[in-house]
Amino acid sequence: MPTRQNWFDGWRLFALLSLTLLALSIWIAGMRGFEVDGVRMVIRFTARTSLVLFCLAFSAAALALMWPNAWTRWLRRNRRYLGVSFAASHAIHAVAIAAFAVMDPAGYAAATSIASYIFGGIGYAVIVAMTATSFDRTAAAIGARAWRRLHLAGGYYLLFQFMVSFGKRIPDMPLYALFLIPLVAVFALRMIAMAPRAQATVRTGGS
Repeated sequence: MPTRQNWFDGWRLFALLSLTLLALSIWIAGMRGFEVDGVRMVIRFTARTSLVLFCLAFSAAALALMWPNAWTRWLRRNRRYLGVSFAASHAIHAVAIAAFAVMDPAGYAAATSIASYIFGGIGYAVIVAMTATSFDRTAAAIGARAWRRLHLAGGYYLLFQFMVSFGKRIPDMPLYALFLIPLVAVFALRMIAMAPRAQATVRTGGS
């Protein structure tokens, strides 16, 4: 018998997360009358939700390998849907940035630079490519090797981009250093999981 899917698995999980993020973003903007301050709050909010969803998706395989349990198996099983939810969060982020640019051109110009256009643009191109190949047909069309290279290289690029985006704010707001903790943890987990000793321990069932 096929297992019954709940709202916390598969595409239902994606729908639940995406609709929740959209509703919260509208509510946050509405608290400030949909003015510039509200839009900037949405930008900050979606940057943080994107960070959480990215870390969950990019660490899923390593966590399931190193600590197999019900939660990490759920995480590994829903890695694709968490990744697409991350893309949805960043799409809302992009809409909020565009609204900021239209509503306050001077403030937008002061908050951006040529580097942010270049590296941010590459980041969005990576997100689009990874999202487009997160479906069975498109993944099969490019082949397993190309899919793995794209998602591996793209994942590490986005990890680096998150570190830069949050890290550059630390001199003015030291608490932003806290956002680097999950990013460093994800990188460390993936490096440890890739180590031959870790792979051998998992295969033999050792501690």
